[in-house]
Amino acid sequence: MLDYKFIAENADTVAANIANRYMKADAHAAARLYTQRTELTTALQSLQQKRNTNAAAMKEKLEQEQRKALIEEGKKLKEDIAAAEKELAAVEKELETEVRKIPNMAHPDAPLGKEDKDNLEIKRVGEPVQFNFESVDHVQLGQDLDIIDFDSATKVSGTKFYYLKNEGVFLELGLIRYALDILQRKGFTPFITPDVARTEILEGIGFNPRGAESNVYALEGEDACLVGTAEITLGGYYSDTILVKDKLPLRMAGLSHCFRREAGAAGQFSRGLYRVHQFTKLEMFVYCLPEESGQFHEELRLIEEAIFTGLDIPFRVVDTCTGDLGAPAYRKWDLEAWMPGRNNGEWGEVTSTSNCTDYQARRLNIRYKDDDGKNKFVHMLNGTAIAVSRAIIAILENFQQEDGSVRIPRNLVPYVGFDIIRKK
Repeated sequence: MLDYKFIAENADTVAANIANRYMKADAHAAARLYTQRTELTTALQSLQQKRNTNAAAMKEKLEQEQRKALIEEGKKLKEDIAAAEKELAAVEKELETEVRKIPNMAHPDAPLGKEDKDNLEIKRVGEPVQFNFESVDHVQLGQDLDIIDFDSATKVSGTKFYYLKNEGVFLELGLIRYALDILQRKGFTPFITPDVARTEILEGIGFNPRGAESNVYALEGEDACLVGTAEITLGGYYSDTILVKDKLPLRMAGLSHCFRREAGAAGQFSRGLYRVHQFTKLEMFVYCLPEESGQFHEELRLIEEAIFTGLDIPFRVVDTCTGDLGAPAYRKWDLEAWMPGRNNGEWGEVTSTSNCTDYQARRLNIRYKDDDGKNKFVHMLNGTAIAVSRAIIAILENFQQEDGSVRIPRNLVPYVGFDIIRKK
């Protein structure tokens, strides 16, 4: 969340940022509550000072009437202090509720816009593949090659689930190991994270665990949810912790299943593996000093580019518009791979990387002790290394051949153990 004082001193700017993000929050209400809290805190401190003065006076030698008056005054102060504490607690709770609705400030260069069509393309690597035969999408390829089974998964688990089988299994495992090796060389510590997190951690990261608009599976009867990304579990790893400055930056790579409700996600753009309720993802996460988060955001994007360049998959980089950033992100880059089977050829998101500055750190209370002895909030960043299901889409559709087989990208061959997938 944003700093209370920053909101109070920049309410108009914060309100404009909320509008640019097309979110619902009231910066001016938060500013008023902050002022009210300050006034109530001052009033409470004054009452506490009077109580201390009263208590000190009671220790003196006093006439009976003086002592009686002080006792009555002490009782009154006790009642007033209790009432003031109750009022202050209520205002503090209301203030926190309002502030938690307010998104992070957006980078001044982030494109203004409401949805992904307003994102700005800044870079393109490779050219969309052109076939001299009639190509098909990954759904058809997966069925023909007997490596993806949607029908059985629908029978067993429901829509938007899938089985991987035969070479599809090794394709997933190979993609994970391929990306892990790259990250390990870059100094990332590998993790396999839990698939469940406490509600307070999801809220701290910036996810909405409850409600009709939530994309999260909440566990019935538990104050916990299935995670939609390892960003949640990696970001919560150091909650309520003061990190050692000399140990920063911390680079983490988390492998997890991801569970998403994808309510309302229908149509050709969600076909097959593109939007599913469960998939495997390798996530990058960085804790760093505030002045370094810009350079680490660039580093995460370049790693994502290197992963997909190594797979020979054409992609473009887009600067995400304000309305598509999500509440925690200050700035976000998306990589969109060319998907020939998507609406007869379109770009589809395969990775994203976000600089969330200190927004998540404030909510999760993650700090470091600076050289001046003061505890300050770290900056936190995340980025997708491989979302396996979407990487599989890009590989199947870009490397399909006229006979219906699919070539394996050359750098992936050592990880899967074969160079082509043929019809059974």
